[in-house]
Amino acid sequence: MYKKLLLTATLAVSSIFATAQAENPKFLSMLTGGTGGTYYPLGGAIAKIISDETGIKTDALSSNASADNIIAVNNGEAEIAFTQTDVAAYAIDGVNNFEGKKVEGIQALGSLYPETVQIVTTDKSGIKTVNDLKGKKVSVGAPGSGTYVSAEQILEVYGLNMNDIRAQHLDFGESVGGIQDGNIDAAFITAGTPTGAVEQLTATAKVNVLPIDGEEAKKLIDKYPFYGVNTIKQGTYGLANDVNTVAVLAMLVVKKDLPEDAVYNITKAIYENVDKISHAKAKEISLNKALDGVGFDLHPGAKKYYEEKGLEVK
Repeated sequence: MYKKLLLTATLAVSSIFATAQAENPKFLSMLTGGTGGTYYPLGGAIAKIISDETGIKTDALSSNASADNIIAVNNGEAEIAFTQTDVAAYAIDGVNNFEGKKVEGIQALGSLYPETVQIVTTDKSGIKTVNDLKGKKVSVGAPGSGTYVSAEQILEVYGLNMNDIRAQHLDFGESVGGIQDGNIDAAFITAGTPTGAVEQLTATAKVNVLPIDGEEAKKLIDKYPFYGVNTIKQGTYGLANDVNTVAVLAMLVVKKDLPEDAVYNITKAIYENVDKISHAKAKEISLNKALDGVGFDLHPGAKKYYEEKGLEVK
């Protein structure tokens, strides 16, 4: 009789615990990127939508972006984060800067917009092509950022590597400051265009963005299929002509153990309220593109929403 009562009590406690575990969170931390990039202001706008539409208070926090964001969510330090599709793929597969430390605690929520690879310099520098970067001081992104890996891959298809340049590990704001001060010659900036930090540079210098096109772009996309062709339009940053380049995709990942209902509601809130997102990038976010570049498991809550909307979910 005693054992039976004890078992009943244990099951009751377990049931209460399971119910508590399944409850929607009251607060969420969303990791974005540096304050000079696109993730931070866009993240603030998306966090507001989530808060308003779901009742879950969501705070957008600045960070070192992609790779660090994934590690933080995996370690339980945040619940939702911006990253790049390529960096997320590396984390799931345990390659590149995730070598030997495969990430298992994240799942995909959905893709947002193209992340344009911008190799930024000034007209005064005399740098016109990627090959001209040889021997120059070049910012290749903050430690832990996806920009570094992109820089490596792009240099590779041009027959260069990190030893051929004088690599500087700076975030977007520091990169632009370094170009303005003459401390560096160019910077890799992987972000949605127009990027705030680059726009600031136009106030003091004539901006030049190096093209990534032709045979090198084809070689890059063939080897790394998460890239696609992209164009920075004439007039952006005062550019006289369109500049052909490449892009990956910005996406959101979530903590794997977030409740299904919470992630369903968050996904629904974002993709059904794009018109309320107070950022220029909102026009590039759509439900039809939400699965572009997502090469790993969706969170069940996001999957449920997409299936309800008739998207083909693999």
